[in-house]
Amino acid sequence: MDERLKREREAVLQGGDRRYHEKNQSIGKMFVRERLRLLFDAGLELEDGLFANCTADGLPADGVVTGLGTIHGRTVAVMANDSTVKAGSWGARTVEKILRIQETAERLQIPLLYLVDSAGARITDQVEMFPGRRGAGRIFHNQVRLSGQVPQICLLFGPSAAGGAYIPAFCDVVIMVEKNASMYLGSPRMAEMVIGEKVSLEEMGGARMHCSVSGCGDILAASEEEALEMARSYLSYLPDSSQQAPRRQAPRSVASHDKTLSDIIPANQNAPFNMLDLIARIVDEDSWFEIKKLFAPEILTGFARLDGHVVGIVANQPRVKGGVLFVDSADKAARFIALCDAFSIPLLFLADVPGFMIGTKVERAGIIRHGAKLIAAMSEATVAKISVIVRKAYGAGLYAMAGPAFEPDVCIALPSAQIAVMGPEAAVNAVYSNKIEELEESERRAFIEQKRAEYRADIDLYKLAAELVIDDIVQPEELRGVLATRLAAYQTKVASPPRRKHAVYPV
Repeated sequence: MDERLKREREAVLQGGDRRYHEKNQSIGKMFVRERLRLLFDAGLELEDGLFANCTADGLPADGVVTGLGTIHGRTVAVMANDSTVKAGSWGARTVEKILRIQETAERLQIPLLYLVDSAGARITDQVEMFPGRRGAGRIFHNQVRLSGQVPQICLLFGPSAAGGAYIPAFCDVVIMVEKNASMYLGSPRMAEMVIGEKVSLEEMGGARMHCSVSGCGDILAASEEEALEMARSYLSYLPDSSQQAPRRQAPRSVASHDKTLSDIIPANQNAPFNMLDLIARIVDEDSWFEIKKLFAPEILTGFARLDGHVVGIVANQPRVKGGVLFVDSADKAARFIALCDAFSIPLLFLADVPGFMIGTKVERAGIIRHGAKLIAAMSEATVAKISVIVRKAYGAGLYAMAGPAFEPDVCIALPSAQIAVMGPEAAVNAVYSNKIEELEESERRAFIEQKRAEYRADIDLYKLAAELVIDDIVQPEELRGVLATRLAAYQTKVASPPRRKHAVYPV
């Protein structure tokens, strides 16, 4: 029996036929157990269901590895498809193993990682694995149940096809390996057969497309090694569960720069500048971890550390489309805010926003409901919220960036800040357009400048401070210290949500 155990174990650990290993290697894909070795501090430490379907021929572990390991010394659960076994497809035991590791993650209240590389369901096993109470649908039910309880991270190394594409869709973050990763409900071959559309796999559901166009992907990795390292780094910002707070690390100084914050913030409200330069001057060195970098880049979302404290940053990017909010940027920010709020990560809003985009195209795309989604997510968040007005916060852009009406713990302004329904140029044109048309050409410029000056005086920053619209005016070079002090003070914030089942959310 000992000899048989040894043989059976070795056979399972080798995965599928050698030719499938060689095919994967030819396109830069690692064997699933090698991925796990790199992902965890000391490899997979506890494996469940190793001998699943071992009496069947050619189905070692039934094509999925499940178990526990440690990342940065923290216990983490994992589900990892083995694409050398029937292309990582799902059978009845595959599904049962996935369900059990999800249930384990919930019982232990630990993060769960999904290493996805699967062709989807085995059609030959559909009756056993698809429709029942513990069928494939239960995986997604469990993901929804786990959402906001424990972090769920998807690393996509190959395909995630048909219904299986919902595994990444229900995760908090999706890391996709360029060229090899894909997700789609219908393959290019199926699309051609059913709707007559001829399209490539990359166009249909490739990694770059999903990370830049659809927004279904969050991080585009150049290699599997990079994807695994990104997952390890991402987890360092998250607690084990919603019942804990993120762990503070040893504070690090800010990176050194030739130019100060005052140097890089243009006096002209409409001049573009790179908000990433501001972020780099206030957060701990090398701590910025951006989410959805390639998607809706007019708004920035990501984690950072400030004096060792984890913080989620939502910042307008004036260098892209002037920082105007669009449908996709509203969705991007709303989801990130919900993620931070679920896991007790304080939020820092850096506002330099002219408002939401206008026009027929965005109205037809539903910018009102998408904007409402962002404002709802921000308003619902009960974590500490710090709003910083960098230059401008106009119209509903002020609302979206945690303006005073939405109970930020503090609203800080830099001396360059302006808060108004709209900018001086648009305001004067809106109010005095008829008058301007009546004036002689030689009189128009002086009249316009006079009215703009009057408008600026009406929205003077110190007037707003006197009316308690803002809580403090801070010199740019003092901003990091002020934020660090406030983040430390707000660690004990207690939320008091209203009594209800849940809101009726805009979609």
